[in-house]
Amino acid sequence: MNLVTQVMSREAYASAKRVFWIVDNGSSHRGRKAAGRLAAAFPNTVMVHTPVHASRVNQVEVYFSVVQRKVVSPNDFTDLTEVGDRLRAFEDRYNTTAQPFQWKFTASDLDDLLARFDRHTTDHQEESSIALTFRFRRA
Repeated sequence: MNLVTQVMSREAYASAKRVFWIVDNGSSHRGRKAAGRLAAAFPNTVMVHTPVHASRVNQVEVYFSVVQRKVVSPNDFTDLTEVGDRLRAFEDRYNTTAQPFQWKFTASDLDDLLARFDRHTTDHQEESSIALTFRFRRA
């Protein structure tokens, strides 16, 4: 939260209608509680989680995720030389077969997603206003 506070206290973030925080699924920012803490501290923020097995934001994570699943596991090496040999063999094979991802998420898809966020935010603000009005009338 220290980094978030530093960023969110500066313009244009402090006055922005909405700021998206893209995070991986680390334990410190996983789940609804983490998203709730962020939104409570900074109501104009939206927490967005990357896929569980690898971040689309960081292609290095994609590579190391593949290495973990296809090279390092199971961990049955007899010595470090064997680890190095297996990693180099995998790297050679990977470099000859790897291809860039063809992203299908378009600008239109982003516009649709932002419109959904706007509708969701509006709906929840109306629900909150109705609930508060009902509570105050009953009191």
